[in-house]
Amino acid sequence: MADEPPKIPPVRESRGEAVTVMRHDIPGELSRLPELAYNLWWTWSPEAQELFRRLDPGLWESTDHNPIRLLAQTDRLRAAASDPGFAALYERVMRDFGAYLEGGERPFREDGSRDPVAYFSMEFGLHESLPIYSGGLGVLAGDHLKSASDLGVPLVGVGVLYAQGYFRQRLNAEGRQEEAYESFEPGLRPLRLVRNGAGEEIRVSVELPGRELRLKVWEVRVGRVRLLLLDADIPENREEDRRLTARLYGGGERVRLAQELILGVGGVRALRAAGLHPDVYHMNEGHAAFLGLERIRELVAGGRSFEEARELVAESSVFTTHTPVPAGHDRFSPELFWEFMGGWPRALGTDREGLWNLGHREEEWGPTFNMTVLALRLSRARNAVSELHGEVTRGMWGNLFSGNGSTITHITNGVHTWSWLAGELGELFDEYAGPAWRERVEDPAVWEFVREIPAGELWRVHLKLKERMLRFVEERLRAQRERAGLPPLPAFDPEALTLGFARRFATYKRATLILSDIERLKRIVHGPGRPVQFVFAGKAHPADEPGKEFIRALYRASEEEGLAGRFVILEDYDMNIARHLVQGSDVWLNNPRRPLEASGTSGQKAALNGAPNFSVLDGWWCEAYDGENGWAIGEERKYASPEEQDAADADSLYRTLEEEIVPLYYRREGSGVPEGWVAVMKRAVKTVAPAFSTQRMVREYAERLYFPRAGTSPGRSRREG
Repeated sequence: MADEPPKIPPVRESRGEAVTVMRHDIPGELSRLPELAYNLWWTWSPEAQELFRRLDPGLWESTDHNPIRLLAQTDRLRAAASDPGFAALYERVMRDFGAYLEGGERPFREDGSRDPVAYFSMEFGLHESLPIYSGGLGVLAGDHLKSASDLGVPLVGVGVLYAQGYFRQRLNAEGRQEEAYESFEPGLRPLRLVRNGAGEEIRVSVELPGRELRLKVWEVRVGRVRLLLLDADIPENREEDRRLTARLYGGGERVRLAQELILGVGGVRALRAAGLHPDVYHMNEGHAAFLGLERIRELVAGGRSFEEARELVAESSVFTTHTPVPAGHDRFSPELFWEFMGGWPRALGTDREGLWNLGHREEEWGPTFNMTVLALRLSRARNAVSELHGEVTRGMWGNLFSGNGSTITHITNGVHTWSWLAGELGELFDEYAGPAWRERVEDPAVWEFVREIPAGELWRVHLKLKERMLRFVEERLRAQRERAGLPPLPAFDPEALTLGFARRFATYKRATLILSDIERLKRIVHGPGRPVQFVFAGKAHPADEPGKEFIRALYRASEEEGLAGRFVILEDYDMNIARHLVQGSDVWLNNPRRPLEASGTSGQKAALNGAPNFSVLDGWWCEAYDGENGWAIGEERKYASPEEQDAADADSLYRTLEEEIVPLYYRREGSGVPEGWVAVMKRAVKTVAPAFSTQRMVREYAERLYFPRAGTSPGRSRREG
């Protein structure tokens, strides 16, 4: 069981030698505020967010929208309790919160006959106040949990609590990315320690070379769903071991292997310590594949043979792969693998060859133990994350299954509607659809109402969101340039066509494609009476020097005469920046090198908010593009070389901007509303919102992969550990 919501802990602020401790009792009239703050349901409730914002607007912004820190630091609780308007909002939010937890319309109800699905992921992007994610993989995992909660799918998440998260990104005066790591106090985040029936903190352990690593377990409540997070930062561990869970994707191969043992092996042991015996285990990427070994070990300890245990584990396991890029699949040398795994063959009831063969893959430099191979061999339900990615994945890995490529299916990624849809658009949709649309967002028929929204109404709301985004961008840029010692830039033009681009700066995503012909770009930006502006954001992995160079190239372009002030790159990309950009951009730009984008979801978030996609026909956009809901870059074909592909795609990008997108945006009727443009916006919402929601996605996982495997795990009486 987990702790009941604790009292908000004190904040300690060091000022020289002095330490100020601030404590606040929650007034009785607002006694349920901590309960709300400790459940991330508020992250997809606009009214709940407004409740916290109204309590202390400045503090809400300065704490990265963290209600735990807000409640610990604010001195306005008493005043809020006596404010009739705040009290009325509080009562309404708590009523809605209670109704959500009680049930409501849930297609999949937990009736006690089914154990949960365990969803393992190295990262979870739930909100900027809990920075344990780096990009799309984590945000997809967070959206998966949220929709599982909405639908009533019995699911528990398992991940790692990173004491320093990913990294805070700073761009210096030369545009170089600098990484800063900031520790955060778990007690001031929406986390609670998990305790056993006796009220004691749960501890589990994982074997490392020559020692045992102890882990404590935290819990995050995500609506009706639980997320367990493992933490090595405890006094029982040696100092260097306490840092194993410090940074997401930090350190070298030794740290990576240790982190994957923590997630896979430690995660299964944490579930057992918490009294959970899931029916189905879902590995979100190969990082979690060691969970299969731990489950085999349990069964062998209970009397099964290695072969029988392996089959039982595979029958009840689901594996999702997200990348067609070879570097995205973790692999370890034989020497490193056996240093960490030398005792495992005996525990698994096999020999070294039996274990090695589960993950063995020959690379051009020699034999490796590949985590994707391990996950594929220890699962019977395997999927890619878009239709095209499924084809690519079967080509990469189908040889593992005697040429039977059909053993890898696909379920295309989606986004959690309520986390990404602007509240103002939701209110507009309510006016024309009634509240019933909110119960079936994955049903295309529900979205027919979009056609009935007057163009002027949709355009008015979009301009409001765009102006808010531009103000946000200007504020972030002002602070960014002050830190770098640079002068401020002129204000953005709210009337100008604005393209957004925000994602990880992996090189295959080609963030710099727009710079292929800088003079042509300048002519587009300064088109007479038809200006265009661009907003970029994204982080490169600390070890990815080519990705960092892409950031520098964009930064240098942003300082050039002719682009300065109309072409910018924001530092410290996170979910907050992403939310502003997808809700306020006019067009969403995406230009990966096809077919290396497994799915991509940022464009789905943008289209949900009426921003048409302008994208290479890769990932999900192959399935969504219909010729009327956005624009395509390039062609669906193979090229003789990457250079030829880049040149062709760059020319297509420029031509489509010049000849189609810019003219359509600036074509105004007598009302001043761009009717033709709004028609594309409506088409984008109508076609993307239902088909690419995580409501549809999680339904597919539940119906196609989870529930058919329920019952294939050994029964309770046969479970070990």
